Amino acid sequence: MGEKNVADTLSQSVPNNITSEMGLALLDVADVIRPFPQVIDYLQHVKDEHFLDELIKFEGGQETADAIHAYLGKYGMRCAGEIDITKTRWSESPITLVPMILGNIKNFEPHASKRKFEQGLQEALKKEQELLERLKQLPDGEQKAKETKRMIDLIRNFSGFREYPKYGMINRYFVYKQALLKEAEQLVQAGVIHEKEDVYYLNFDELHEVVRTNKLDYQMISKRKDDYKFFEKLTPPRVITSDGEIIAGEYKRENLPADAIVGLAVSSGVVEGRARVILNMADADLEDGDILVTTFTDPSWTPLFVSIKGLITEVGGLMTHGAVIAREYGLPAVVGVENATKLIKDGQRIRMHGTEGYIEILSTERINSH
Repeated sequence: MGEKNVADTLSQSVPNNITSEMGLALLDVADVIRPFPQVIDYLQHVKDEHFLDELIKFEGGQETADAIHAYLGKYGMRCAGEIDITKTRWSESPITLVPMILGNIKNFEPHASKRKFEQGLQEALKKEQELLERLKQLPDGEQKAKETKRMIDLIRNFSGFREYPKYGMINRYFVYKQALLKEAEQLVQAGVIHEKEDVYYLNFDELHEVVRTNKLDYQMISKRKDDYKFFEKLTPPRVITSDGEIIAGEYKRENLPADAIVGLAVSSGVVEGRARVILNMADADLEDGDILVTTFTDPSWTPLFVSIKGLITEVGGLMTHGAVIAREYGLPAVVGVENATKLIKDGQRIRMHGTEGYIEILSTERINSH
């Protein structure tokens, strides 16, 4: 693995980051289930949304259900695309977590979450010591080392808090959603709408009016559903100004290999591995050492980050969630890679340069497994 730069190493395993803790906590859920082969077998074949109720029949089923419920109690309001209140939350569909839990059981030994955090912490502390020792050798070194130590402590103590506002917001969204769906349920009972999800196609004031009057022209819902289907097929531009002007640009970089795929370097290090192109989190069948390639990540993808050794996304910047969590987990990451999920094929062996921000495809054959 290539050298990580100092800043990225110092960002590893910071305390009080609710998003990275969420990834580690799912490793702990896997630890609870690992000793119970019947439960693992059941989870491998489960299709039904109400699978948690059935668990009790198996040895270890109660412990498993308790562990999953406790996890959902803290993180169940999250999901992919969570800023959109209409998206299905983990609490609404806990089956979403099953592939990730099974992946953790397969890819890790017990107590992996503690070991992962500790390892990152030790690397960060060691790097801090080296840096301070080197500074002390310089003229006026004691003073420089003291100031640097103060800055490192600031970064390590506070960078985790970047994730709290979003966590709080998504928490509240789920409360709002449940209240809105309760109203929607009554509209279904009254025959005003066909299914409770129809309210997703009304704005807040319209919904208020429909609830007040129990009247709605259903044409409006049908038209908006059609519009939504049409809009989903469009590809938004990378940059659009407030005047509606679309700006196209490309990365200007010197000295890169001829066929390098270029992006933004957001977390340093060089790694090689099998590319897994995953567009939907539920399809994630990762093995230890895979490199995740996807369109964008939000906090809900974090539980997958514990299994991978590199991250490549089409959208993102230095301070987006994926970049912050990648640095904290010590993962090289390149983001803002246009068309990454098309240029890189699932299963290809690739080398990613997190420090310089580019990717090389090493073999065109697909590797099915390690």
